[in-house]
Amino acid sequence: MRDALLRAWTRRGALAWLLWPVSLVFGVLSAARRALYRTGLFKTHRAGAHLPVVVVVGNVVAGGAGKTPVVMALVRHWQARGLVVGVISRGYGRQTTDCREVQSDSLASEVGDEPALIRRATDAPVFVARRRVDAARALLAAYPATQVIVSDDGLQHYALRRDIEICVFDDRGVGNGFLLPAGPLREHWPRPVDLVLHSGAHPAFAGFTSKRALADFAIRQDGTRLPLAQLQGQSLLAVAAIARPEGFFSMLRERGLTLTHTVALPDHYDFDSWMPAPDKGYTLICTEKDALKLWRGHPAALAVPLQFAPEPAFLAAVDALLDAKLSSPHTAT
Repeated sequence: MRDALLRAWTRRGALAWLLWPVSLVFGVLSAARRALYRTGLFKTHRAGAHLPVVVVVGNVVAGGAGKTPVVMALVRHWQARGLVVGVISRGYGRQTTDCREVQSDSLASEVGDEPALIRRATDAPVFVARRRVDAARALLAAYPATQVIVSDDGLQHYALRRDIEICVFDDRGVGNGFLLPAGPLREHWPRPVDLVLHSGAHPAFAGFTSKRALADFAIRQDGTRLPLAQLQGQSLLAVAAIARPEGFFSMLRERGLTLTHTVALPDHYDFDSWMPAPDKGYTLICTEKDALKLWRGHPAALAVPLQFAPEPAFLAAVDALLDAKLSSPHTAT
């Protein structure tokens, strides 16, 4: 069913039109909810009285569009500027429900795979909670000097008042343009946002662009690096539990690696019950996000990081928006 929906979302075929009446109901409910927040009947809340500036990195398309690499790129960029940055997330896929800080040794099952990756990759404080406004307040209570909070996802989480909205798209664009479940859209597009960033190589419409490529090394569980060139000619079993695993496999092949076998699993797969085929001399290779869960049962797996770089014009534009907000602190409501 999942694969059938993903195919249906790329064009306005029979299945999309069959689900279209349901999407009308979804659209009415989505618009009504947003109107309730806009009119003040549902309250929005700031994380702090004057700072931090809240930046939401989200999308309007279901199924992942590359938000987390954008979050990590922005955090690193602002850290390099000397700003104090924190990150909040719902922690999708975690087995806990409380509000908590992500530690460097936190299990992905407890905090979510993407928050665990962000914490490991940036060393920024990361908090998860079912309500992002709770995560933001907990972060600020623990780190009161925080100047910028970046929300990984949450474009539709209107309870948290935001200062800057960044909408991320991959090469699918808006797909067939229908709302869920007839199409991939969580809400109607276009809708007002501050910046649009494309994470893929072939943007579907106007917006800032970015480059993404695999690092030229793999990471072992102990953090040491192995040049990818040393893996050329070896028999590799590549596994990926991300939104579009074939993209990861293609990038590995473009690096000259031989993928004897590939395994594509659902996004955020927990790997608790996964076992590779009986040992045939394969070297197990995976994404950096999947490694945080895969290493528990398969410590010899190699993780290949994704290197993501927004175009300089995007960083200049988001810096201009941020600096304007930092120079005119808001008052909490």
